[in-house]
Amino acid sequence: MTSAPRKIIIDTDPGQDDAIAILLALASPELEVLGLTAVAGNVPLALTERNARRICELAGRSDLAVHAGAARPLSRKLVTAEAVHGRTGLDGPDLPEPVMPLRAAHAADFIVETLRREEPGAVTLCTLGPLTNVALAFAKAPEIVPRVREIVTMGGGAFEGGNTTPVAEFNILVDPHAAKAVLGAAGAAGVPVTMMPLDVTHKALTRADRIAAIRDLRTPVGDAVVALLEFFERFDEAKYGTDGGPLHDPCVIAWLLAPGIFGGGLVNVEIETGSELTMGQTVVDWWGVTTRPRNVRFIREIDADAFFSLLTERIGRLPREAGPSHP
Repeated sequence: MTSAPRKIIIDTDPGQDDAIAILLALASPELEVLGLTAVAGNVPLALTERNARRICELAGRSDLAVHAGAARPLSRKLVTAEAVHGRTGLDGPDLPEPVMPLRAAHAADFIVETLRREEPGAVTLCTLGPLTNVALAFAKAPEIVPRVREIVTMGGGAFEGGNTTPVAEFNILVDPHAAKAVLGAAGAAGVPVTMMPLDVTHKALTRADRIAAIRDLRTPVGDAVVALLEFFERFDEAKYGTDGGPLHDPCVIAWLLAPGIFGGGLVNVEIETGSELTMGQTVVDWWGVTTRPRNVRFIREIDADAFFSLLTERIGRLPREAGPSHP
């Protein structure tokens, strides 16, 4: 007997790598996407919610609920990343304006109501951007926190340092107070947290041969993914001098599908919020030099070839002909 699909909510700030993570989830029958919640991050909220809907329509899934959430961090000025993602956040392919509606409820309210409605332990939160929406939901309804099955988040870094400041990764830096609140609430409730930091995503490089394999699919979605990747990688190729750039957010979805291709350890992670110099740093006690509780499964290793094989195979499942969206 096959098990029922794992229910997930994707909280996101698309972003090319967010878009590919969403496509990977929608192409995977092991997962049931209950909805997408947009947050300001890579670009402002008006663009992230629009981009989430554009990607749903690209995948033929205009039936999905997309909710807009926080337009700014909990207590800091919004920092965005147009230098990486372009003016729209999805520069690269020529995607049409979305037709599907934006749902009326605030993203935090959608998270709250979904977790109240579903059975305890049924829903995994997959967070691809700043954690503002999740922090707002947990603050509004603390009783929902123990009902979460797992939080899988892209963010942070330890041995790789930061990609936005010398010590801070972008998603955590944008709203470190939200990240601290979410880790604190999850730890208090005993909710597992898995973190995909730069330490692992920097090993998932969009090399030319990996992009070529997606191009060889010769489908509308595959062509769009190639355009997304070729635009996205240019910034990190110039920055790091590598063949390809790190593909961050799809690691979150791949963890749910193929955890065996990853390696890491259960450690303590704390978020720095008191110092401007190190604001947003994920302080990772990898070697167990403190007595702080182990609150995060921190991933450091990936079989990158297996990851890109999975991604390519799943992208190939998405609509092979341009046409009307999913009814």
